[in-house]
Amino acid sequence: MGDVDPRPYRAVVPYLNVKDGKDAVAFYCNAFGAEKVVSFDRDGGVLAHAELRIGEATFMVREEYPEYGYLAPPSGGIASNLLVYVADTRSFTERAIAAGATLVRPVEMQFHRDLMSEIRDPFGHSWFFATRVEAMDANKTREAARLANL
Repeated sequence: MGDVDPRPYRAVVPYLNVKDGKDAVAFYCNAFGAEKVVSFDRDGGVLAHAELRIGEATFMVREEYPEYGYLAPPSGGIASNLLVYVADTRSFTERAIAAGATLVRPVEMQFHRDLMSEIRDPFGHSWFFATRVEAMDANKTREAARLANL
């Protein structure tokens, strides 16, 4: 266990439950430029686990495993929003849409000075991609939220 490099896991690591694990991994690699770090199957050739990275962001994917309550969103599983900071939100969003993602919110400057978009992947998961334009301290962020009527 001591050989595991903890750096990629310092933030929350989302674990996505999907209906077709191998198609999901192929989509994330194609649409998001994710790197497949590791994957393995369980009996029957079903994806048991895959670890993917987009830059320094790590996430994991597994095929539905109803025995443990791991269901994909189309099967009534709980979906979550995932946020990844990227160098260029516009090109990243365009690439994801070209690969089959659905645009939920277009690329727009947010009150907190991130250029952000939201897409839904073909497996029902919601992703936010953002590029930091200006760092704001807590007071400046609160004031910007107030001015935006939030």
